[in-house]
Amino acid sequence: MTAAGFDVRHIDLAAADGDTRGGRALSIFWWKDLPLGMRASLHDELPYGTPQLRQLAAEYAAEQLEARSIRLGAPLRATYEGWPKPALSLAAALEAENLVDSLEEFATVSSASAQDISVVICTRDRGPALADCLFSVAGQRSAPGEVVVVDNSRDGNAKAVCGQFPDVRYVHEPRAGLSVARNAGIKAARGEIVAFTDDDVELHPSWTAEIARAFADRNVEALTGLVLPARLDTAAQCCFQFAMGGFGTTFVPLTFERRFFEETRPSGAHVWKIGAGANMAFRRSLFERIGLFDERLGAGAAGCSEDSELWYRLLATGGACLYEPRAVVFHHHRSDWPGLRRQIRAYMKGHVAALVAQYDNFGDRGNIVRICKQLPVYFLTTFVKALFEGPPGRLGILATEVQGWLAGLQFLLRFGWRKRRTPMLIPPPVAEGVAR
Repeated sequence: MTAAGFDVRHIDLAAADGDTRGGRALSIFWWKDLPLGMRASLHDELPYGTPQLRQLAAEYAAEQLEARSIRLGAPLRATYEGWPKPALSLAAALEAENLVDSLEEFATVSSASAQDISVVICTRDRGPALADCLFSVAGQRSAPGEVVVVDNSRDGNAKAVCGQFPDVRYVHEPRAGLSVARNAGIKAARGEIVAFTDDDVELHPSWTAEIARAFADRNVEALTGLVLPARLDTAAQCCFQFAMGGFGTTFVPLTFERRFFEETRPSGAHVWKIGAGANMAFRRSLFERIGLFDERLGAGAAGCSEDSELWYRLLATGGACLYEPRAVVFHHHRSDWPGLRRQIRAYMKGHVAALVAQYDNFGDRGNIVRICKQLPVYFLTTFVKALFEGPPGRLGILATEVQGWLAGLQFLLRFGWRKRRTPMLIPPPVAEGVAR
């Protein structure tokens, strides 16, 4: 950790009697394999004593009980801002007891088989990072049915890395674009569930098992999970995690469904709050129903938001997505300012492009309202806040966001681009007399 960074610490509250370490830290709290929450602390706020950790355990236990206990109102639905909608009544809260026993139950490691899961990893010119990701796939407690690596480089330079892992299927897709690569992975995959992660991610050992358990327990077509920072060594990484919000901070399961979509639709449905493409999974049948990833969007094309546009189609057509934080991955944020600025510019440009595509597909004017009204208001309020409160570097990142927004406005006038439609997944033929 540098002077500008934070130490990322993982604290198991089921075993911790106190944390004797000082310094600046982002503490991520667990109950065994169940993620509970995280807190950033400065030098004078650490170390955590035993009483503090016990209080945190009680608070987190109550949150998990409300979110996971059916008798107390679970499953929770997502509200307008993507937070859990409270469902716990006073009477039920007064009757609740044995919180620690409940945590033990929720923290039970999944024993579900992941043989129906195809893990798809798209990569481009990042061999060392891909190797780390594949090592974490190999360390899964429940092995997936298959691992498909889609190499989106021109010269196929990931083939040598994949050769070190005998169970990996290698697919070379030289056409540039993350959506193109993801679609190639879907077409190559054989599993009934297709799970995606990125080459700059490492997986928690229970990732595939938790995905399998979630799909077995819940009638949903899609799933997203918790994305935690792997390291926060630099100022750029800290800016992305703290000032930009990282990839979300919710530690309880949520269901995103039609009601969430309708509540946020007038201002452009807030589907980006559902999760991140670094940790998502789908039933294969969904792609047959609503189509594949939009190849106009994503890295290598418009820049980003190919995942959120797919979630938009999912909710708009009556589907639901479960956010299950027990499915955990660790993401390596961009470590330098130029890399972060390129990423943020691509995010905003792709976001605007996705809003245009969503408007064209469904005629929802809220998408145009977000482009022309909400985003400029966000830029103004963020400018005023950053001017007086910081943090360092936020104004520069804001300028990059504005540049991405301006670059995205071009898609409103690219009529040929706007007429292109999403490719469909053609299901395999069914043998006569055999039901699918």
